[in-house]
Amino acid sequence: MPYVNVQITAGATREQKAALVKDITDSLVRHLGKKPGHTHIVIQEIAEEDCGYAGQLTDDWKRRQG
Repeated sequence: MPYVNVQITAGATREQKAALVKDITDSLVRHLGKKPGHTHIVIQEIAEEDCGYAGQLTDDWKRRQG
């Protein structure tokens, strides 16, 4: 039973998340022969202020990129 945990910064639309779940499921079926009905995918959205990139909080880094 595949269990996939995807962590992304907040802001994806419901449609984008649905497409992501479909693509990941399809990939597991195609490459590993897994059954879609046994596949669990969890998407965790993380606020940009709760993660870091390049030594800074992600929201600060994005602001500095302009």
